[in-house]
Amino acid sequence: MSNRFKKIFLACSIAIPFLLYSIYYYSVMVKNAPYKFAEFEGLKVKSGLGTHYDKTYSSKTQQYQYLNTRDSSIKMKVKLSKDDLLYVHRKAAELGLWSWPEKMLSDSTGKVPRYYLEFDYQHKKKVIEIDADYNKNIKLRDAAMELIKTVDGVIEDAADNQKR
Repeated sequence: MSNRFKKIFLACSIAIPFLLYSIYYYSVMVKNAPYKFAEFEGLKVKSGLGTHYDKTYSSKTQQYQYLNTRDSSIKMKVKLSKDDLLYVHRKAAELGLWSWPEKMLSDSTGKVPRYYLEFDYQHKKKVIEIDADYNKNIKLRDAAMELIKTVDGVIEDAADNQKR
């Protein structure tokens, strides 16, 4: 055997099994992902002071209710497109929502903004509830607030588009 053939054989005997194992490993990982968009059914968002939520939205019922600047309750139907829901789902996956604790509460007086976020899937549900001043894990709070702002922004954009 020539020296060149030995090098090619050695490279193939290492690279091909590694490549096959990588394909197998990641295909199983993707297949068994805990929360798949294909199983996504809807989301619910609530925000307000303490346990009184002034702003609520459910993508299943498409009901959006909030208080305007004059403290009047506004109710409207807002339909999020599949692209909007996919964007929110990917943002949640990027920020690591699936590993967050369910409750991140620190205020019992009811004077701090509180947010409730629920992702519904066919077989599972992920719920988080967070106070705006949660201080046990600042990075986690910032990530949760970023996700909530993203969801609120998507809902507001869809509501503005439907008003036109």
